[in-house]
Amino acid sequence: MRQITVMTGPERGRRWSDEERLQILAEAFAPGASVLAVARRHDISTARIYTWRNKLRQPPALTEFAEAVVDDGEQQNAHQAAMPVIIVDLGGKGRVSISASAPAALVSAALKALR
Repeated sequence: MRQITVMTGPERGRRWSDEERLQILAEAFAPGASVLAVARRHDISTARIYTWRNKLRQPPALTEFAEAVVDDGEQQNAHQAAMPVIIVDLGGKGRVSISASAPAALVSAALKALR
């Protein structure tokens, strides 16, 4: 006679919604909470909780665009309606001009990228 072993436990490859992740993170990092206890209660590893937290701390991807003009310094763009507020000179490689209408988050991300 053959023996069959049925293994029960958490479903592998489970997909967690953003709301579920945020709820688990809030539980795990509440004052006086234990990450291990929360992980056991939800049947997940502590590493997954820390990974979710690290991903949440990362800055969001840049999703906005603003007009930035890169020129060689010899010609002016006639179609540029307003004078740029920020001009970053890239040496012999040209310049980057950022207008006043650019969102602050976009300007910050662009300047960090130029570092």
